This record gives sequence, C-alpha cells and structure tokens, in this order.
Amino acid sequence: GASGGESGSAESSAEREPVVILLGWAGCRDKYLAKYSAIYSQKGCTVIRYTAPWRMIFFSETFGIRSLQTQAKRLLELVFDYKIENRPVLFHVFSNGGFMLYRYITEMLHTDKPFKNLKVAGAIFDSAPGRRNLIGALRALAIVLVSTNVFLKYFLLFAFATTAVLLRILLYPLTSFIHESHYDALLNAPSRWPELYLYSQADAIIKASDVKHMADTRQQLGVSVKDVDFLDSAHVSHMRAYPTYYRNLCTTFLSDCLRASPH
Repeated sequence: GASGGESGSAESSAEREPVVILLGWAGCRDKYLAKYSAIYSQKGCTVIRYTAPWRMIFFSETFGIRSLQTQAKRLLELVFDYKIENRPVLFHVFSNGGFMLYRYITEMLHTDKPFKNLKVAGAIFDSAPGRRNLIGALRALAIVLVSTNVFLKYFLLFAFATTAVLLRILLYPLTSFIHESHYDALLNAPSRWPELYLYSQADAIIKASDVKHMADTRQQLGVSVKDVDFLDSAHVSHMRAYPTYYRNLCTTFLSDCLRASPH
C-alpha cells in the first residue's frame, strides 16, 4: 500500500518542500522502506512509499500484461490528491520491481495531460535497472517466496522459469513487438532530469554492467548522471552496508537537483 509522512512546517515553505516517492522492490515490506523514508523526512520532505504486489512484478510483466500501468496511474492520482503537483518530486526507485513502475510513471508524465505539469527534480535508482536476466529473476523470486510452503515455492519458481523461457524462445519476437522491455524503454526515455545510480559488483540479481550501460547511455543523451559502485554490498543492501555514505549521496543529490533549474 501507499503511505505518506507530512512534515509540519509553515505553509509558505511547505509549498516548496520536495516530495519523495519511494518505489519498493518485489516483496519489499513497508518497514524496510520506512528506513529510507527517514533519510528524506528528516530533511523536511513529504514521503510517499509504494510497492507493487510481487505477483504483478513477476508474472503479469513476464507475460507482457501491463497490470503495473494501472498501479502507476493510481500512484500519480494519489500525488495529485495530495495537492503537491507544484512541488519538486524526487523518485527513489528500488530494483526492477520499482523500476517497472517508474517506467510507466514517466511514460504517463509525457503522454497524459493532467500529469504533464508534475515537476520532477530527479531520480535515484538503487540496484536497478537490469536487462532480462532469468537467473537473477529466479533468485529474486526465491527471496520473495522464502517463507512460502516449500512445494508451492518450487512450483512457482518452476512455473515462472518455464513461462519465461517459453516466452523468450517461442514468443520473443511477438512479445518484444507488443511489449518493449522496461530496460530498453528507459534507455531512450525522453526525460532529462538528473539520475543517480547506486549499484554493486556483488549484486547477484542485477548485473553491475547493465546498470553501468544504462548510466553511460543516458549520459550520452545529455542527462546529468552520477553512478556509484558500492563494490561489495548485496542487492538492495547498500544502505545497510554503508548507512552514512548512502544517506549523504541521496541528500546531496536531492540538494543538487533542487538547485538545478526545475524541469
């Protein structure tokens, strides 16, 4: 679900206070996201936390069903219900689960009239994005299913692997025509706000080379990009391994985005 934390300061400054939207990873619990919220709420930001259901992330998107599009629209409507469309917005996106949602959100910002006025200041990507990577996806799904009945867990992993393989081998030309991959969609996305990529060579789910390729390609398009390789921290565990460094990277990036001209 989505939850928000308002800061209680004077109305005049509140109008300029940034809004941070955290898009969680598949199977992410709100209590984990809350730790990231604290980075921003301590700086006086309004924080909205949202994680899409893991079934949608793994199954619907693999089949090319765009069920996350509806979630993206709901989230943008929520932002407008908060009456915060005039304030700068920072996206903080985790893993491919958050990244898929971010893809649809950014598309809607360019195509849907009511959302075009949203002032996006920048985007942070933690452990994302990765190209289609079946081994990484299975590892991610296994983590999500860790507390599930063993038989059901292996059945779901098998079902996911076989459908993913079938889609790739038999239907790939068709599915790629209908459903451009999230990675490819973002490589050439029209957005030009600054981007910060936080990743690690030690990530067993998202390849560091995928993140680096995305960062380099975006930079060549004229986007202001910063990328930081944590080298030895695991998937979505960079803040746990390096809390002070991670917080400083995020808050410095936010300040830099707010100083830059609004997009």
